[in-house]
Amino acid sequence: MNPAAIILAAGLGTRMRSPRPKVMHPLAGRPMIRHLLAAAEARFGRIAVVVGPDMPELEAAVAPHDIAVQRERLGTGHAALQAGSLLGGHPGDVAVLYGDNPLVSEATLGRLLAARAQADLVLLAMRPADPGHYGRVITAPDGGVERVVEWADANEAERAVGLCNAGVVCAPSADLFRWLAAVRNDNAKGEYYLTDVVALARAEGRRVAFVEAPEAELRGINSKAELATAEAEVQAALRAAAMAGGTTMQAPETVFLSFDTRLGADVVLEPHVVFGPGVTVEESATIRAFSHLEGCTVKREAIIGPYARLRPGTVVEPRAHVGNFVELKAVTLGEGAKANHLAYLGDASIGAGANIGAGTITCNYDGVHKHRTEIGAGAFIGSDTALVAPVKVGARALVGAGSVITANVPDDALAIARGRQTVFEGRGFKGKKGK
Repeated sequence: MNPAAIILAAGLGTRMRSPRPKVMHPLAGRPMIRHLLAAAEARFGRIAVVVGPDMPELEAAVAPHDIAVQRERLGTGHAALQAGSLLGGHPGDVAVLYGDNPLVSEATLGRLLAARAQADLVLLAMRPADPGHYGRVITAPDGGVERVVEWADANEAERAVGLCNAGVVCAPSADLFRWLAAVRNDNAKGEYYLTDVVALARAEGRRVAFVEAPEAELRGINSKAELATAEAEVQAALRAAAMAGGTTMQAPETVFLSFDTRLGADVVLEPHVVFGPGVTVEESATIRAFSHLEGCTVKREAIIGPYARLRPGTVVEPRAHVGNFVELKAVTLGEGAKANHLAYLGDASIGAGANIGAGTITCNYDGVHKHRTEIGAGAFIGSDTALVAPVKVGARALVGAGSVITANVPDDALAIARGRQTVFEGRGFKGKKGK
């Protein structure tokens, strides 16, 4: 039978000191719960997410998966039970995962499901460098799990155990929901603990097993400090994968990638480059220092930066150049075209081989609507030009520096639109009183 999963995501995350739901805090460019969903979707045929009341942002983020609402936060066991109306009759295994454990891998979930075939209940466990306040997994002589004890309820000997509970469990649906309904809250916190199903399973003589996984996958994220630690680990893995694929990084620790960054062979990333979501950089392109890219495509042998910003909808064609302090938004910069200095180009298409002078801007917004600018192949736009959209500059046209272009410029034409220079002899400093 196809297994199902419950993801617990109702926590407010008070230690985050943020009104945003805990699992919506970003990790490598996307909410942490989306990392977990990506792994879960590869292993589970159906997923139900337990959210708190009034969390529309979270509900939108986990769509199209089923939603259950935990209206009172009475513990993890109570939260999992809220999915009973959705998965209580599921004809197969159900795993319970945690939205604030976003880095559980698809491989680990596969091992969890495989282990379930040999035991009635399986949980994930780890051996963290600092066990801290994690619940402890107490093993039985046969190597299975005897019980899980929360840190607050553990005695000194139990707290000395290094094997810690990650909270994830997997069991047949009928058994899991029966045990959840029997969980009590007579503990130090007065909560219904999900892990109490271990004791209930053992009381029925069932076999309980554990699957051990790395701490880096299973540690929870409950504070901004823990979020930063997880971000560092994710970035290290993304950088290593990129370099293994042929990307050159001069100072890898200064480059920040997104979960979906795509880098071709022989791409060069100089120091302090930041990628937002949705970026593809093709082979042999160079991204120079202090550039920021999101939602864009940089094609082969193009050069970006330093200090460039590429915003969503931008496509930089092969061998084009985007220089220092140039910002592109929803722009197609044609093959071999250049915008090398201090320019803003928005909602524009720029033909192959065109040259955009320093200080050029496309005036694309009239306060209500956005308008497009079209610049033909081989056109030359002089420095400090304002192109008031909608406007077209033809192929091989020349626009004089300092122009404000409000009407179309034909192919091969010269356009100059600036005030005429007037010179008054003898009216400089020497002609002023007191000079």
